[in-house]
Amino acid sequence: MNDRSTRQRLYLVTPAISEPEPFADKLEAALGAGDIAAVLLRLAEDGERSLIERTRRIAALVQPRDVALVVDNRPEIVARAGADGAHLTGVTKFAAALSLLKPERIAGAGGLRSRHDAMLAGEAGADYVMFGEPDRAGRRPSFEELLERLSWWAELLEIPCVGYAAGTDEVTPLSRTGADFIALGDWIWSAPEGAARAIAAAAASFDEAVI
Repeated sequence: MNDRSTRQRLYLVTPAISEPEPFADKLEAALGAGDIAAVLLRLAEDGERSLIERTRRIAALVQPRDVALVVDNRPEIVARAGADGAHLTGVTKFAAALSLLKPERIAGAGGLRSRHDAMLAGEAGADYVMFGEPDRAGRRPSFEELLERLSWWAELLEIPCVGYAAGTDEVTPLSRTGADFIALGDWIWSAPEGAARAIAAAAASFDEAVI
């Protein structure tokens, strides 16, 4: 079994943001609750100028903490909004976005439904691959399949991998696969105990993963 727990970090996924101000306080508290490497910013549909302005507002909160801001499936606004990169769903979208992102910015790949897709993304230059995130219909791989896929990647490949946790109870088993990062889905923002406490609990789960 891989033991990379000393370098594992958290990756936060936001809800679809339409107005950044109501979310700002919650995000600031969350950023101080654990060792967070990146924030995946999801944006509600709107005109390009509005999307850029929202991204800039969130970047102003995230980047001073040395946390990367990655925009979900909006590679065309990354440079103008001052974000650090983009997360693309599916190999086709990922490949199409590379010219907008490389070499200066992060290009992350998700929506990888097979080992073959993951290998294609890695060979094309993905800075990380994510496994386990739900699709637009809310479907995701079985948890057993997710654990297997992460263990396989972490064992054989150097490109960082992210395991998507759909709840606090998934953090420890995902961490035990050797995944470099654990993504906390947007469930954390509605956690009864508050996002900051949910993130702190997830971070503490890394200790449980060490056997």
